[in-house]
Amino acid sequence: MRIGFISDIHGNFTALEAVLTDIKKQNIDQLICLGDTVSLGPQPREVLDALREWNAITIMGNHDQATLEPQRCVEFEITEHLIPDLFWGREQLSKEDLQFIGSFEAKKSIRFSNELELLAYHGSPKATTHLVLATTPTETLDNYFNGQTASVFIGGHSHIQMQRRYGNKLFLNSGSVGNAFKFAFTQGNPPSLLPWAEYAIVEQNGVSLHADMRRVYFDTNALIDRVKASDLPGAEWWLQQYQDK
Repeated sequence: MRIGFISDIHGNFTALEAVLTDIKKQNIDQLICLGDTVSLGPQPREVLDALREWNAITIMGNHDQATLEPQRCVEFEITEHLIPDLFWGREQLSKEDLQFIGSFEAKKSIRFSNELELLAYHGSPKATTHLVLATTPTETLDNYFNGQTASVFIGGHSHIQMQRRYGNKLFLNSGSVGNAFKFAFTQGNPPSLLPWAEYAIVEQNGVSLHADMRRVYFDTNALIDRVKASDLPGAEWWLQQYQDK
């Protein structure tokens, strides 16, 4: 089985297009999106249309939760200056789009042919807002993953690709399609974005498990044009990320 994992698209359909073009060449059996699909970027509806077209299994992210229940956005840890973009993105969506987001799964367990179990989620199996990094303390990992039977775990949320082994467990992060961070987010330090999209392919090949962390460059000028053509509240932030770079 060969599975493509994408995450944290954040309404950046330009980046998603580039990733899907690459995925078409990879002979995957299933596409799984690990959440945070529509909020922040200029093309939320196009992102959802693509996920439907690909029949992607989609996991609920904290931004997806906040899109459905914007009155609870602080609870879902949406940074204050991003709240206007969250509401703008919601306004672009139809009733059917919101129903589609409401159908996203909390997590997804997959068994490979040798009984290896992989668990997919957004932040952790317990909460969409949990952050798992290469530096996350072991006691925090024990708390987040206590009681889980899988031995391979894959999430998103951090916007940082990762492979980390802990005991007999393997933790993966597919990175971010639409907002690949240069460095992990810390309070008081606004993220700086990289000019590429990230995703992962996980494959069982006989007795081996392969995790391929992939990077795909996308047309940042096309994204700038789409941002300028929109009335997105956070347009200036997007332009600062990619203009003159």
